[in-house]
Amino acid sequence: MTLDYYNTHASAFFAATHDVDMEPLYARFLAHVPPGGRLLDAGCGSGRDTRAFLERGYTVTAFDASPTLASLATAHCGIDVEIRRFQEVEWSATFDGIWACASLLHVSLTELPAALHRLARSLKPAGVLYASFKYGTGEHEHNGRRFTDLDEDRLATLVSETEELETVEVWTTADRRPGRESEYWLNALLRHP
Repeated sequence: MTLDYYNTHASAFFAATHDVDMEPLYARFLAHVPPGGRLLDAGCGSGRDTRAFLERGYTVTAFDASPTLASLATAHCGIDVEIRRFQEVEWSATFDGIWACASLLHVSLTELPAALHRLARSLKPAGVLYASFKYGTGEHEHNGRRFTDLDEDRLATLVSETEELETVEVWTTADRRPGRESEYWLNALLRHP
C-alpha cells in the first residue's frame, strides 16, 4: 500500500520535498558524526539529505523501498540509490551515522523493534541514529500510506526494547514544508553504546 503510493506519486513527492530546508536538523545530527564519516540515508526519498551530506564531504550510502523514488534520488544526488526495505538491512558496524528522516514511520509498530535492531547493528560503536516520526500515538492510514506515530513515552518504550541503542536527545519540531507548520514531528538522536 505505502510502496504503491510512492511509486505512483514519486514525482509529486519529489517536487514537494527535495528543496525543504533541513539545516537545523542536519546541525544536530552531524555534531555527533566525525567529519567525512560514513553515513546511511535510510529511506532517502527524494535524495535531498543524501545530496546535502555528500556536499559536506561525507561518504553516503542511500536506499529507498520505492524503485521510482530511488531512480529520482539517484539522478538528484549523483550516487546509486539502492532499492531496499528496512527488513533487508544487513550491514554490520559500517556507519558513523544513520539518517532515517520520516522513513521509519512507515514501519508497523510491531516491526519497529526489529528495524531498529538492524539499524543499530549497522552502526559503528558510538555511532548515532537520527529518526523522526509524526507526533502522536497509534497507527493509521492516510491517503494510501500507513503511519506509525510516536510520542516521547512510546519512543522510550521502543528504545528500551532495543538494547543496542540509548537515547541522546529527543525534541519536537514543526513541519518545515510551507503550509504544514501546524503538523509536529518527534525527533530522536539515538546512540549505539
